[in-house]
Amino acid sequence: MTIVGTYAYVCCDKGLVVVSLEDPKKPCVVHVVGHDVLHCPTAVQVQFRYAYVCDHEGIKVLDVSDLAHPVPVSALELEDAHNIYLARTYAYVAAGKQGLVILDIKKPAEPVIDQVFNANGCINDLHDVKLGITYVSEFAYLADGENGLRVVQLTSAETPGND
Repeated sequence: MTIVGTYAYVCCDKGLVVVSLEDPKKPCVVHVVGHDVLHCPTAVQVQFRYAYVCDHEGIKVLDVSDLAHPVPVSALELEDAHNIYLARTYAYVAAGKQGLVILDIKKPAEPVIDQVFNANGCINDLHDVKLGITYVSEFAYLADGENGLRVVQLTSAETPGND
């Protein structure tokens, strides 16, 4: 689930359920993006006017210009997409046995795979990813199933353009 404005986007058996929180004591379902678009969604994140949803087929992009009524825009096939973290022009996908899949989302409605990182096969059960910045270094914190927590440094002070 993620909160966007006065709406909650909830991944569940029905698909992506949009719940109005306008009156927090009386939440109500206002829209459902169902099985015709999403197949067993597991995660959703929103950045600006697009939502990125992980489902059993990969990543689905929805236009959320009207927060109450997300509209499907595109899809990217990606096996084993469990969770997604959005950071500016990149999306970081926890992609199970594939490891960390980094998507270029400079064109938000048209994500493309930028790179795949699995530490030479050591990251092979990735279920979640979060990013954090310490000083000028960016790190990905990976929940790698049976392998435990993995920490990957994405940028440092020496990274060109990172000053």
